[in-house]
Amino acid sequence: MDHQLMNVLLAILQTLLFIILAPLLAGWLKRCKCYLQNRKAPSLMQPYRDLLKLTHKQPVVSKQASWLFVISPYIIFSAMVLAAAVVPLIAVDLPTAAGADVIVLVGFFAFARFFLALAGLDVGTAFGGMGSSREMTISSLAEPAMLMAIFTLTMTASTTNLSYAIAHVLGEGMVLRPSFIFALFALVLVAIAECGRIPVDNPATHLELTMIHEAMILEYSGRHLALIEWASQLKLMLYGVLIANIFFPWGIAETLTLQDLGYGLLAIVGKLALLAIVLALSETLFAKMRLFRVQEYLSFAYLLGLLGMLSHIILEASR
Repeated sequence: MDHQLMNVLLAILQTLLFIILAPLLAGWLKRCKCYLQNRKAPSLMQPYRDLLKLTHKQPVVSKQASWLFVISPYIIFSAMVLAAAVVPLIAVDLPTAAGADVIVLVGFFAFARFFLALAGLDVGTAFGGMGSSREMTISSLAEPAMLMAIFTLTMTASTTNLSYAIAHVLGEGMVLRPSFIFALFALVLVAIAECGRIPVDNPATHLELTMIHEAMILEYSGRHLALIEWASQLKLMLYGVLIANIFFPWGIAETLTLQDLGYGLLAIVGKLALLAIVLALSETLFAKMRLFRVQEYLSFAYLLGLLGMLSHIILEASR
C-alpha cells in the first residue's frame, strides 16, 4: 500500500478513535464518581446505550423553532469531529499535523459554542436564553485563558502547531519548566469550565438557578440530543488529550510503526483514565460555586497562563 495513503488512513483512524472512545471516557468518569460517592456504578457501556436509545427516538421540535434549531446539533457535532481530526491522539507525524494549529482548534470550539447558544435562543424559552447568556459570558473569559496557557507551549517550541510543539517537547526530554506548571493548571481550570464540570457547572442537574449547558439543550430530544451529548463527550476528551499530550507527551508515537502506534494508544488510554480519576475526585470534594464567582475563577486561570508566559520569557527564553 502507498505510504501516503497509509498515513491518510491512520489519520482517519485516529479521528474515529476519538469518536468511539469519547463515550467510554464519560462512562469511566461516571463510574469513578459513583465509587467515590459510595453509589452503585453503571456499566462502562452505559453512555453507548444512552446514545443508541436516543438515536432510535423521533426528535420532537417546537412549532416556534426555526431551521437553525434543527441543523445546530449536526453543526456542533461536525465541529467537534473536525477539532478531533487536528488534535494528536496517538501519533504526531500524520497528514492532519499541518492543520493542527491551536488557533484552528479554538476556532472550532468557538464555532460549536456559537451555534449551541443560537439554538438555545431560537425557541424563545426562558431557560434557553438564560443558558446561552451564561455560556457566552463564561466563554468570553475562558478563551483568553486557554490561549494564554497554550501560547506558553507554542513559545517554547516557536510554533502554534500542536503536533510540532509536542514533538519538540518530546525531543528535549525531561526538562523542568516552571512555565509549564503554570500553564498546566491554567488549562485544567479552563477545561473544567469549558466542559461544564463542577465547580463551574453540574452536568447532572436540571435546577433552573444553576443550569448552564443543560439549559440550552432542554428542548432537544431524540437523535438531536444524542448528537449534542456525543459532542459534549468529545469536547471533554479533547481537553483531556490536550492536557495529556502537551504536558505529558511521553508515549505518543513519533514514528508510524505498528509497535509505536500500539504504545501510543496504550499510553493515551492510561493517561486519560488517570485524568478522569483526578476529575472525579475533585468533583467529589468540591461543591458547585455561585455563578458570580466564575469570573474570579477564570480570571485566576488567565493569571496562571500569564505567569506561565512571563516565567518562560524571564527564566527560559534566555537560555
